[in-house]
Amino acid sequence: MTDAHFLAANPQDVGIDPGKLAQLLKRVAQEVDEGLLPSCQVAIARHGKVAAMATFGDADNNSLYSVFSATKAMTSAAGWLLIQEDKLAIDELVKDIIPEFATNGKENISVEMLFTHTAGFPYAPFRPTDWNDKARRLERFGNWTLNWEPGTRFEYHPTSTMWVIAEIIERRSNVDFAQFVRNRIAKPLGLETLYVGAPESVHHRIKDVMHTGEPMVEADYTALGMPMPPATEVTPEALLAFNTSEVRQVPVPGGGGHMSAADIALFYQALINGGAALSGEQIWTQKTLDYAFTVRNTFPDMLGVSANRALGVVVSGDKTRNGRGFGHTNSETAIGHSGAGGQLAWGDPTTGISLGYVTNGHDAHAVRQARRGISISNKAAVCALAS
Repeated sequence: MTDAHFLAANPQDVGIDPGKLAQLLKRVAQEVDEGLLPSCQVAIARHGKVAAMATFGDADNNSLYSVFSATKAMTSAAGWLLIQEDKLAIDELVKDIIPEFATNGKENISVEMLFTHTAGFPYAPFRPTDWNDKARRLERFGNWTLNWEPGTRFEYHPTSTMWVIAEIIERRSNVDFAQFVRNRIAKPLGLETLYVGAPESVHHRIKDVMHTGEPMVEADYTALGMPMPPATEVTPEALLAFNTSEVRQVPVPGGGGHMSAADIALFYQALINGGAALSGEQIWTQKTLDYAFTVRNTFPDMLGVSANRALGVVVSGDKTRNGRGFGHTNSETAIGHSGAGGQLAWGDPTTGISLGYVTNGHDAHAVRQARRGISISNKAAVCALAS
């Protein structure tokens, strides 16, 4: 349950329209009511506070969820702190920070390429538990090969580049990555249940991942005029591994976050409100945030839509923003990063609204899942009271 001081007494106190909020909650509940999803949780926030939080299905507001790639924003935000402190520059070459990485043509990969998915090794293998063995993780980095020339295109790297960013954070801060996120982001923001690498003591609160629906086949994609997505390490089996205690404890930087929808919404509140916690403590400066939110990669993605990648987050941008995980009604300035299974995480500086939506039901039908996310975001993005 979100701490009381983070909760608005009523939605109107933070400028959220109760009628539009009711429409949002009805839409969020739809797939649970229909029996497709076992549970889901949503939180919408504004002016630094949660306007509403609701959980549907076999869960409650104390439940935590695996948020998968929505974790990338937290890992990236940890990296921004090193940039802010002049301990890291995005034009540095990774080899100058991690010499073991400089093999098989990877010598000219920059830190910026890691953040923007232009590094050229999207399919590099790495088991979560490899992280626990320093020698093994460095061996993995050294064995990785390129799929294409770095800096020449965009292709989403589901996990690989974030492992490298986590290693960079450890080397430049001399702090364990999981503890860095915990001590420099989660605790200062008052988000006691935001974890990248969850301790066993909270595992009983984490809802097990379940697969639902039937996956699309190549003919389904062809009928929609879409290419078949490439096979990656994000397999149904890999997602189910996050039901095990061993994997939940690993701080997987590209997808091992465990938290509530409220934690997500409040994290983005800090990002879109000048980088300060509700307590007033300054985490990121506005200068750092402006730098982090600058679009640096407009290469097209697999659908031909501009990737609009900033430093580890996606910027909503133009009218094709729905292809980047936002709603049509989000402003061009919205920033965020969604996660596997339909997790939604964004903040919109123009309206001041942020959204967290999590579910433990992973709908195998990719297009239905994407449309659900757009629909929920559409309704959330317009919840501000008319001024």
